Amino acid sequence: MIEVIYFAWLRERIGVPRESLQTEALTVADLVAELSAREERYALAFGDLASVRVALDQELADFDAPLAGVREVAFFPPMTGG
Repeated sequence: MIEVIYFAWLRERIGVPRESLQTEALTVADLVAELSAREERYALAFGDLASVRVALDQELADFDAPLAGVREVAFFPPMTGG
């Protein structure tokens, strides 16, 4: 079971802040594809991956990162700051 957390406009588009999922996904990209195929709201949220960042167990990761042993996946927009 993986806990998936959505932040900012991703949460607004998908409509939930978090959900627990059973998945066969091997990588973050596989998980995104699986989620996008569920419903249109997920497809819209993940339509432009250039504007989405991901963290696995609170560590920044890439979309080709493996999910083996991961307990938490968080999706959020790029952060800016100064």
